[in-house]
Amino acid sequence: MELSRFFPYRMAVLAEVVSQSLAQVYSERFGLTRDEWRVLAALAEYGTAKTTDVIDSATLDKMRVSRAVARMESAGLLERLANPDDGRSWLLKLKPAGRSLFQKIVPVVQAREAFLLEALSTQEREVLDRAMDKLRDRALLLVQRG
Repeated sequence: MELSRFFPYRMAVLAEVVSQSLAQVYSERFGLTRDEWRVLAALAEYGTAKTTDVIDSATLDKMRVSRAVARMESAGLLERLANPDDGRSWLLKLKPAGRSLFQKIVPVVQAREAFLLEALSTQEREVLDRAMDKLRDRALLLVQRG
């Protein structure tokens, strides 16, 4: 097997370099870690969310989300609220400073996304979207089978 042609390896390399190209924005310009950006984006999408939902959405483990949340709470970007449905868990909600920060970051990361996708024709983008969905579904099937 040639590693450089192995599909999972190529996907991992692509994901990492794309992630790094976006991290330059939220890290260098806005002082967020990758984990904090994912938590910020998840909360911007969901509003108030259970910690477990943020873990799932951000595709991070519990400890990484916990650390990101603690740093963001200290920075005044989010707040933890008692979960009235489950006294053992928290609800997370962006504070105005967190929403404002997200609004500043979004246009810049969207511009980077657009730059990346400009390498593809409209038809190629549509094919890529469908292919990514199919591959995700297939990978989830393998995960479920064990």
